[in-house]
Amino acid sequence: MSLALAAAVNCGPDSLGTSRTLTLRREGAAWGAAQHAALPMLAPKEVVLTFDDGPRPESTPLVLKALADHCVQASFYMNGEPLKQHAGLARQVRDAGHTVGMHGYRHEHFPQLPAAAQLADLDAMVAVHRAVLGEEPAAYRFPFLEQTPTLLKALADRAITVMSIDASAEDWLPEQTPQMLADRLLGQLAKSGGGIVLLHDAQDQTARALPLLLRALKTEGYRVVHLRWQ
Repeated sequence: MSLALAAAVNCGPDSLGTSRTLTLRREGAAWGAAQHAALPMLAPKEVVLTFDDGPRPESTPLVLKALADHCVQASFYMNGEPLKQHAGLARQVRDAGHTVGMHGYRHEHFPQLPAAAQLADLDAMVAVHRAVLGEEPAAYRFPFLEQTPTLLKALADRAITVMSIDASAEDWLPEQTPQMLADRLLGQLAKSGGGIVLLHDAQDQTARALPLLLRALKTEGYRVVHLRWQ
């Protein structure tokens, strides 16, 4: 039995759960209303949970536990350096049924870099994704959501989907309590109606707050959609 299936067997009716899995084509699309169109396959109050900047041994396992406790599947947009350094943890994320995408080999401000350096970072990111996970990458999120024409074209040419966001808890802000993060996330979702949610598994405060965030989503009637690429 897979880890994801084993977790699902143990989840009760109070868990948030994953309502459905949406399989996307491998193509140079771009989604997320912060910069592009909202993902049209989502219904009102459906959310896609995504985590950036990991894997990080101090916090990613806590995020995985909270997700497993609530039978929730998510997408993790990993940076290449920690992906290479913590390859076993990255595979643990994948083997738990979550989707792994790319977030830049280094967490750079790409608009400040020459085109050659941007493309070199993408090549390094793709290479480590292949080496660690044994599969071709399908999705990419820009660090800081800072897109560049150079990388947008390169990703489209490689049929890699760009994933922006619709809402976030702004969990990179310092000294946030779990309730503050929950209130901010629910406030943004009330405006967007759902969509792609940005969180960070590399943040200790996010890992601590995640059980409350998942309960809050359940209480407010949100449903989780898991994204995969065929």
